[in-house]
Amino acid sequence: MLTRHATYAETVSATHWNVPQHYNIGVDVCDKWADGTGRLAIIHEKSPADIQYYTFDQLKAYSNQFARVLQKSGAARGDRVGILLAQGIETAIAHIACYKLGLIAIPLFSLFGSDALAYRLTNSGTRVLVTNTEGIAKLATISDPLPQLTTVIDIDATRNVADTLAFWTSLQQEPDTLEPVRTLADDPAVIIYTSGTTGKPKGALHAHRILLGHLPGVEISHNFFPENAKVMWTPADWAWIGGLFDVLMPSLHHGIPVLACRFSKFTAEAAFDIMSRHQVTHTFLPPTALKMLRRLESPRERWPLALRSIASGGESLGLELIEWGRRNLNITINEFYGQTECNMLVSSCADLFEPKIGSMGKAAPGHDVQIVNDLGQPLPDGTEGNIGVKSPDPVMFLGYWNNPEATREKFAGQFLVTGDVGVRDEEGFFRFVGRNDDVITSAGYRIGPGPIEDCILGHPQVSMVAVVGLPDEERTEAVTAFIVLNENVTPSEALKKEIQEHVKTRVAAHEYPRRIYFVNELPMTTTGKIIRKELRNYTGAAS
Repeated sequence: MLTRHATYAETVSATHWNVPQHYNIGVDVCDKWADGTGRLAIIHEKSPADIQYYTFDQLKAYSNQFARVLQKSGAARGDRVGILLAQGIETAIAHIACYKLGLIAIPLFSLFGSDALAYRLTNSGTRVLVTNTEGIAKLATISDPLPQLTTVIDIDATRNVADTLAFWTSLQQEPDTLEPVRTLADDPAVIIYTSGTTGKPKGALHAHRILLGHLPGVEISHNFFPENAKVMWTPADWAWIGGLFDVLMPSLHHGIPVLACRFSKFTAEAAFDIMSRHQVTHTFLPPTALKMLRRLESPRERWPLALRSIASGGESLGLELIEWGRRNLNITINEFYGQTECNMLVSSCADLFEPKIGSMGKAAPGHDVQIVNDLGQPLPDGTEGNIGVKSPDPVMFLGYWNNPEATREKFAGQFLVTGDVGVRDEEGFFRFVGRNDDVITSAGYRIGPGPIEDCILGHPQVSMVAVVGLPDEERTEAVTAFIVLNENVTPSEALKKEIQEHVKTRVAAHEYPRRIYFVNELPMTTTGKIIRKELRNYTGAAS
């Protein structure tokens, strides 16, 4: 755990990795707290009228019992277990049981369609799938055979039928004692698939040490978490690295209760309501969620909130969201940066330094993050290049599942290259420019979409925006903005010109969007990131 120091430099200097040879995520996040005191671990809200509370003692017993169910199903060390569930107690139990047995968990997003599900199950060679009635219905629509999938476990079933086991019925038939596998910190624990925005999703294979590698970034992004923490929550699904290893596992590691809830539809009102009712103190809110919350002014006047910290990552924040958080919640939102293969690398920390608008923070303690060229050679401060992290690093993935070529391409010299372009300044702040393929080349300028998007988002008529470069004979690429307007705002040529002037006067004359398209919605990945490649293929007419 990070020790609080007065300055960022002192915090970094005092941070040293202490990764033991043997380490098991399941034992760490569960068994060490199961001491008979009834310490709260999971709050599972199925509805405001149906809220269940689970202690670490129960979590240990249930995960031990479920581990025995997995053993009886034939799952052996190194086998893959798919977990196709939304947030909930069963999801936590399944993960912890897998880790205790040395199995490899495969978190799967509950909203995946049949094709996305079939690809991941086939690619990973999943042997056991833990799901619900909804997931089983999707399985029935998969036309390709899944010969390695031998067992399906249904959390909704009350009795075993054919090859489908009833989760709770099977669990309750087993004793609650278990001798966990003595895993190495470098043993594989989980495969998390990338979003697949630039091709087929790749399975990032992580070791048990992934949790230890996450801790400094999580702690600093929440101003020395778990200080003053009572309840942690995120709307991000636990199938993604942000929900699983930025929230669920670090919170349980520190003995902080986690609120689990699956919204039928995310709204700002629902988010504030649940945070108020459960007195959530710490939350991870993806930028898309923050932009929805931003539409509400003065939420503290409507809800008795206990919020002390908000962290956000996935897309760059900007002045508008930072100011909204300060004005409406009395909180400086801490932005962080990472990716599925190597997460929580850079972060802001309001308790250590004032955020620099336009940057995403400084390197999280323990991580050597630099700007490097394509050969993995560090570049001087102020130079644009690849954001890279020096290996070895505890949070770094073991490699892509069954894809050694892609794994090799991810590294340049000693550095894992994220695929993102950025700049580090002389104070150590990193500015995100864009994905390698997001940077716009226009009239000889290299233009990042982030500052333009932030500026347009500040226009009072704009709800959401994405900026890309579209082919242009004269300029190579034209800066192009796709804009979702606020409700009851009518698109017009006059509004386009107004937005263009808004950017010209606030960002730069050469960076204003020469083309503007008003759209009803933006294409998003399931993790809330804008799918820019779809926008680059846009052929619709301007609104």
